[in-house]
Amino acid sequence: MSDPFIGLTLLGLLIALLASGVWVALSLSLVGLAGLVLFSNAPSGLIIASTFWGHSHSWALTALPLFILMGEILLRSRMSDDMFTGLVPWLARAPGRLLHVNVFGCAIFAAVSGSSAATAATIGRMSVPELTKRGYPESLILGTLAGSATLGLLIPPSIILIVYGVATEQSIARLFVAGILPGLMLIGLFAGYVAVRAWMNPNLIPPIDETFSFKEKIMASRRLVPVALLIGGVIGAIYGGLASPTDAAALGVVLATLLAWASGSFSWALFGAAVMSATRTSCMIALILLGAAFLSVSMGFTGLPRNLATWISDMNLSVTALLVALTLFFIVLGCFLDGISVIVLTTSIIMPMVTAVGIDPLWFGIYLVIVVEMSQITPPVGFNLFVIQGLTGIDILRIAKAAFPFFLLLLLGVVLITVFPQIVTVLPNMMGN
Repeated sequence: MSDPFIGLTLLGLLIALLASGVWVALSLSLVGLAGLVLFSNAPSGLIIASTFWGHSHSWALTALPLFILMGEILLRSRMSDDMFTGLVPWLARAPGRLLHVNVFGCAIFAAVSGSSAATAATIGRMSVPELTKRGYPESLILGTLAGSATLGLLIPPSIILIVYGVATEQSIARLFVAGILPGLMLIGLFAGYVAVRAWMNPNLIPPIDETFSFKEKIMASRRLVPVALLIGGVIGAIYGGLASPTDAAALGVVLATLLAWASGSFSWALFGAAVMSATRTSCMIALILLGAAFLSVSMGFTGLPRNLATWISDMNLSVTALLVALTLFFIVLGCFLDGISVIVLTTSIIMPMVTAVGIDPLWFGIYLVIVVEMSQITPPVGFNLFVIQGLTGIDILRIAKAAFPFFLLLLLGVVLITVFPQIVTVLPNMMGN
C-alpha cells in the first residue's frame, strides 16, 4: 500500500476522532492502533503494553508535574500577583506592557525546566488569570504564551538538544552554547512583535494612567524578590551542578511552598487545592504523552517517516532547496509526532544527506530544534496547544489562531539563521574543541 494512502487514511481518522470530541490522548492511541493493525504485521497488543509501560515511569519527566505544582503554589499565593505588581512600574510605558511578562517569563523558566510543556503550564498558570483580569486581549495572551513556551526546546538545558546530540554524536555542551544566541534572537522577535502590535493599535493594550518615580519603581521591585529568589535557587542549583532538572524541580516546590507561607497568603487548604489541580493537569499531559509515544512507535512500524525522508534524499536537491524541503517535511511531520520522536525517527536518514551537501551538523541541530518548535503550536498535535487548552478550557482552534503569528516568527528565525549562520556558530567556535 502506498505511503500517501497510509498518511491520508491515518490523518483523516485523527481529524474525525478529534472533531467528534474524543479525548486527545485516546484519539492519538486509536490512530496508532489503526496504523499497526491495518498497515503493519507488528503485534499491536505487545507494542501497546510495552510503549505505555516504558513511557510511564521516566525519571526525567518527573520534573514536569513538579514544575506544574510549583506554578500552582505560586498561583494560589500572593507571589504571582506580586510579580505582576512589581513589573507594572517598569513596563507601564513599554509598548505591549505586561504582555512582555509572558515572553520574558517563559524565557527565564525555559532555562530552568528545558521543557516546552512545563514552561507553558507553569507560566500560564500565573499569567493567564492576571492578564485576563487586567483586560488584555485574549489572542495576545494565548499567542505570547504558546509561542514563547516553545523556547523550552532551545534554551539550555534542552532535553531535545540532548537527544539530537546523542543521535548524531555531536557535543551536547557545544549544542547548548549554540542555542544561546538563537534563543535570544527569538525572544527579541517575540517582544518586538508585541511592541509593533501595540504601536499599530494603541487601543489594544489596557492603559496604565499612573506615573512612577524611580524610587517608586525600586520600592515596587521589592515584591519581585521572592520570585527572584525562587528562580535563582532553581537555576543556581542546575547550573552550579548541585542538582539535575528533576531535583531542581523538587527544590522549586519546596522553595515555592516556604515563600508562599512566609508571604502570609497561603494555607493547608490552598496547598491541597494546588496539589489536586497539579495532579489533574499532570495526568492530562501524561495521557497525551502516552498517546503521542504510542502513535510515534506505530508510525515507525508503518515505515512512513523513514520512507518520506528517503524520498527527499533521492531528489538530489541543492542546499537551499534541500533546506526548504526539509522545513516543509519537518513541519508536516511535526503536526502528527512529538519533537523527540521526529528527531529519533528521521536523523539516521537525514544526516547523511545533510553532511553530504556540506551543512554543519551543529548548525543543523539548532535549525531542527527551531523547526520542531514550530510544530509545538501547529494543530492537530501541537503539544503546547493541548497544554493551554487544558489550562484554560478554550477551543484549540482559537488557541492555534492566536499562536499563528508566532509560528511565522519562528519561520523568520529559521530564515535568519540560514542567511546568517554565525548566529549559531560564533559562540561554539569561541569554545574551541
